[in-house]
Amino acid sequence: MTSIFRQALGADFDRLHPRLRRRFSVGLDSGESCTGRGVMDRVWHGGPWLRPFLALGGTRNILLPRTGRDIPFTIENVPFTDTFGRETVTFVRTFAFPDGPRRFDATMVHSPERGCVVDYLGTHQHLATDLHLSVDREGALVIRSGEHRFREGPVDARVPALIGGDAVVRESYDEASARFRIRVRVTNRRFGPLFGYEGSFTAEYAPARGIRQDLRPVREEVRA
Repeated sequence: MTSIFRQALGADFDRLHPRLRRRFSVGLDSGESCTGRGVMDRVWHGGPWLRPFLALGGTRNILLPRTGRDIPFTIENVPFTDTFGRETVTFVRTFAFPDGPRRFDATMVHSPERGCVVDYLGTHQHLATDLHLSVDREGALVIRSGEHRFREGPVDARVPALIGGDAVVRESYDEASARFRIRVRVTNRRFGPLFGYEGSFTAEYAPARGIRQDLRPVREEVRA
């Protein structure tokens, strides 16, 4: 079984920088987990009107209701099999803000039906987002979000683009500093920039021997 990212990228996976190929080979087949530790040079969000929405999202580890500079952080990528038998990889990011840590949780699966990686956001996987992956000329991984869907009990609704966020993520490897670099920017087509962050980190690998309970979602969603 190849990693969910190799499945999504196909032959383009081999165009990634070798360090990125290893990072995004994390999965059940590789038997490895990856922990990144570093510093976010900047965590930002848009105007004051966003604060109530960011605070609400923060209660389910979906959005970051804080801003800052030089914020230490970790990202934990652990593969596991979810309740529905799907290979899943965690993307749990913990930001050590001065007033206390904040988390931004996601779990990702590859969906053959949708032909992409599906990103479930938050502790309860209420939001599912299609992720479209590509590799740029420098061997960096570029991720662009597609359709967003909200799921809660019988509710299964597409989030209109007018109120949704368009995310662009670029992860690269800097040979000079021997660090991974990450840049995330989320915008709305009408209201402009919503939030984002950028920084760098180093990565360590370990055998994947199960998943800690605090990394696993409280609720898992079967609908992609």
